[in-house]
Amino acid sequence: MWHYFPGQYMPSYQVNRALTQAHYGGGEFAEILEVASEIDPLNRESFNIAWLKMGNSVYDLGENFEINKSFISASRTYLRAFNYLRTAEFFMELGDDRKLSTYLKAREAFIRAIKYFKNKPLQVEVPFEGSFLPGYLFAPEGVENPPMMIMFGGLDSLAEELYFGISQHLNERGIALLAMDGPGQGASLRLNHIHSRYDYEVAGTAVLDWSIANLKDHVDTTSIGIGAVSMGGYMAARCAAFEPRFKVCMIFGAVWSYYQVWAGRTAKHPLAEIVMHIMDAASFEEVLEKLKGYTLENGIAEKISMPTYILHGGDDRQNFVEHAYNVDKALTSEHVLEVIPKEESGSQHCCVDDFTRTFNMYDWVAKKLKA
Repeated sequence: MWHYFPGQYMPSYQVNRALTQAHYGGGEFAEILEVASEIDPLNRESFNIAWLKMGNSVYDLGENFEINKSFISASRTYLRAFNYLRTAEFFMELGDDRKLSTYLKAREAFIRAIKYFKNKPLQVEVPFEGSFLPGYLFAPEGVENPPMMIMFGGLDSLAEELYFGISQHLNERGIALLAMDGPGQGASLRLNHIHSRYDYEVAGTAVLDWSIANLKDHVDTTSIGIGAVSMGGYMAARCAAFEPRFKVCMIFGAVWSYYQVWAGRTAKHPLAEIVMHIMDAASFEEVLEKLKGYTLENGIAEKISMPTYILHGGDDRQNFVEHAYNVDKALTSEHVLEVIPKEESGSQHCCVDDFTRTFNMYDWVAKKLKA
């Protein structure tokens, strides 16, 4: 992976991610590089300020376009504002007074953007344990009753993030995407206070049941798959293992054991506070104890019965490639393992350095869902 900040992986990763998402409306190269030029990689606050400054500035541009009834320009501008504000919010500490307001502004930017889409996504709320899981249905234009993928993100990520690349690639192959904030993610966590859980199939089945009951006029409810990205590689696999009605499983970044991912880290890791938050844990030690349940070991992976695609970067520094090999060995159902070689672009965590390396996965998913 190219490092904008030599030797500084995490801030460089975020710059690479934004540059890649820019191809899908999630940024502008010049703006992203301007932000990067203002970041001191050893100063976390400079990262927050730089992305927040650009996000607020671009949001204001979006508002001006909207006031002037330039709705296409407003939509494209709000999409960029969303992604910059999302990036700023991600690394703000939980006690930071700016964190919630930045998230709310980012979400508002996305909602304003999709209001002007020619093919408007459907906002959904899936009832869940006295509250609800929010999401968006992105349907392919001109396709009647398309198959659908239900997808979760990873860690505390936002359903809106799945628009940049994933929804577009699925839609152009005739597949609808129901992008969801699952437990411990997006608005489910930040607004509804629903924390993560090892038995993610409870959420997966709830979304599937709701989709079958409520989306018959929008999608082919007999052909629904499950997928997820990053930490979601565990979530999708867990959902698939306990819900045989899913037609395919798409693991975009494998997780064999999320406990193994964190067992070698400390409370000083830049994502440690986030993991504590999604787990509703009071200490890092409590996190590690809870994470012992987040595993595909002990016969869980073997329960997956539907065709499964695993895509993993050979140089993934967040969930090591061994996780993908372990899942591959355990699966007894039809499956494909694609590992992007370490020396090539796209080999980083979830192909953040080259989304074109995901094409094989989407092609395969489309063929299976349409079969």
